[in-house]
Amino acid sequence: MPASFEVRFRGVRGSIACPGPGTARYGGNTACIELRCGERLVVLDAGTGLRGLGADLAGRGPLEADILLSHTHLDHVVGLPFFTPLFDARSRFALRAGHLAERGGVRPVLERMLSPELFPVPLGGFAADLRCIDFRAGEEFGLAGGIHVRTAPLDHPGGATGYRVEFEGRSACYVSDTGHVPGKPNRDILGLIEGADIVIYDAMFTEEEFARHPHWGHSTWNEGARLCEAAGADRLVLFHHDPRRDDEAMDRLGADAAACRPGTRVAREGMVLSL
Repeated sequence: MPASFEVRFRGVRGSIACPGPGTARYGGNTACIELRCGERLVVLDAGTGLRGLGADLAGRGPLEADILLSHTHLDHVVGLPFFTPLFDARSRFALRAGHLAERGGVRPVLERMLSPELFPVPLGGFAADLRCIDFRAGEEFGLAGGIHVRTAPLDHPGGATGYRVEFEGRSACYVSDTGHVPGKPNRDILGLIEGADIVIYDAMFTEEEFARHPHWGHSTWNEGARLCEAAGADRLVLFHHDPRRDDEAMDRLGADAAACRPGTRVAREGMVLSL
């Protein structure tokens, strides 16, 4: 019997957290996804949703895990200093990013975010062993536990990285934040998601909204569906929801997407998918 491979959504919003009654069903925390590959934990992005994951892990003893960042815009890293396991000296983490290898690396960026003027605890103040590892988007690497990771560059201001996490013959792809050129499918993304079991895709905009902001580095569910069809991918999961879109609007968007490509899901906080 193969080991379990689960995807749990801890934060599904883009840009800024938006808690409140209008977003209660889909959630208001920013990007964070928990992957469980057998006994191994892999975290995709460190938005405000990371705090809840840390709270659930508190008191469970030492932890060893990998954190893969799509990029370092605030909505994707602001949860890091609120991740409780980072204050446990017995824990070990490897944090990787693929967009800063030629610009000084990810560690100095996080140090600036956690400078005294912005936050009281510096990056070096965490008790856990936190290694910051840079690579170039497009490279592949292995993680402990038999996990293989493929990556691709994304179309986003400042750069971003898409991930394909493969484990025991199954694959989950994370493609957030990315824009697109209408009528020209992104070849890097097509190669990354080819035949994937799950594709988590940036669907911040509707087609109408995208036409007004074509260079903001975000995409649409329509483009996600087109890419998945072209790549022969299975389940499409819409992600990085616009903070202005309330639960009723998300219901309508999800219904439209599922009607176009049956089986398409809209990511909600707490949702768990098994591969």
